[in-house]
Amino acid sequence: MPDHQLLTRSAVELADLVRAGELSARELVDLSLDRIEDLDGELGAFVDVDADGARATADAIAPGDERPFAGVPIAVKNNRAVAGLPLHFGSAFTPELIPRRDHHVTTRLRAAGFVIVGTTKLPEWGIMPVTDPTFGGPARNPWDPSRTSGGSSGGSATAVAAGMVPLAHANDGGGSTRIPAACTGLVGLKPQRGRISVAPDLGHQFLVQDGVLTRTVAETAALLDLLAGPVVGDATWAPPPPEPFAVTAAREPGRLRIAVTTLPPIPDVPVAPEFVRAVDDTASLLASLGHDVERADPPWASREMAALFTAEFGPAVCSTIAFAAHLHDREPTAADLEPLSWWLWEASRALSSIDAAVAAARIQGFARELVTWMNAYDAVLTPALAEVAVPLGEIDPRGDDPVATFARGGRFTPFTATLNITGQPAISLPIAAREEDGLPVGVQLIGRPAEEGALLALSAQLEAARPWADRLAPPAT
Repeated sequence: MPDHQLLTRSAVELADLVRAGELSARELVDLSLDRIEDLDGELGAFVDVDADGARATADAIAPGDERPFAGVPIAVKNNRAVAGLPLHFGSAFTPELIPRRDHHVTTRLRAAGFVIVGTTKLPEWGIMPVTDPTFGGPARNPWDPSRTSGGSSGGSATAVAAGMVPLAHANDGGGSTRIPAACTGLVGLKPQRGRISVAPDLGHQFLVQDGVLTRTVAETAALLDLLAGPVVGDATWAPPPPEPFAVTAAREPGRLRIAVTTLPPIPDVPVAPEFVRAVDDTASLLASLGHDVERADPPWASREMAALFTAEFGPAVCSTIAFAAHLHDREPTAADLEPLSWWLWEASRALSSIDAAVAAARIQGFARELVTWMNAYDAVLTPALAEVAVPLGEIDPRGDDPVATFARGGRFTPFTATLNITGQPAISLPIAAREEDGLPVGVQLIGRPAEEGALLALSAQLEAARPWADRLAPPAT
């Protein structure tokens, strides 16, 4: 195996090598920094690279370090604070904000021994399902650099899929972990709402959950154990699991009842044949593994729901813009933001507090109805996307018609945002590839509320039956 392919091995394996003294943390971090230097000019995964800080951290890690991931390089999406590194949220409007403290996720990564090599790109304010910000340029797909790596965690997906880091931080407010995973051939879990704290800045977040992008289910489970759990001051939190997620994920899931659908939540959106085939093939595989599989369409196809989601999503995004405006001591203008961001800012400011409260109540009623329907099943299988990673520019946040741009993003990714509304766990798995060009084709599994362990066990069973971790993008080989 070439040295650089070490970075396609799991974080657990790499930490074991460092702990045993077979590989030093400095050697591993230097390897990551070298790959970033070689590849990032073309692929554009990173906003900032902290080479000096990463090397200094690595030099302090000795063989025998008992922290579970000591010496393993990782990247953090640039919408979570990393003390000492600029925080931009993908926008040129943000001032040169240098956080003095870490976000909760960053704190836990550091405590586990990870070495943060830099921060990764996202679309402006994390709005779009493609990472093509005016500030910093696009994150390109390592499978085909003319295509997107998805969004909003597209920079992290590019970094992992290209083999610059073995795994990376991500978060998901409408599919922003699962979409990039599906575009780049990775595993992407959106945990249960409230599973990972949003401290220290917020007490609760209705739509967004943090997580990681990895190559394997076992690695995702291990990182969920690391990041999960409440922090003092949290307004809400998910119930703790009966045992570590990694333990549950390593067990056979037992015989499950699984619903299968290709009906998109956004009505009349066409689903590409390769995604329909991937769902059909996965359903057959699940049946062969002993599960009870049946076709059943959830009651989720609703044009109204897209408007209600925007009424929830828009103010959540725009609160971050307002925070940046406070730091600037001035309101943003149309010249400060991309057209899509400006449209969402204006639309959210026009929403009255009563309208917002009514929208929140209605969206929660929809979620309750849908979760009740899904309660008859242990899991629901859907396509991860409606089409493979789109060409860069196909969904352009700088376009003249932001409403059309937002709608185009929804047609690309109709299956993801509904699970941010319900709050339950969902995972994207790189189960297949398109025949003509090898582009990844993913499926999504939806789990019961607060039962990530069972969802991960089912995902691990699929991975064992049809392994994907060695299917590497060209830069990683």
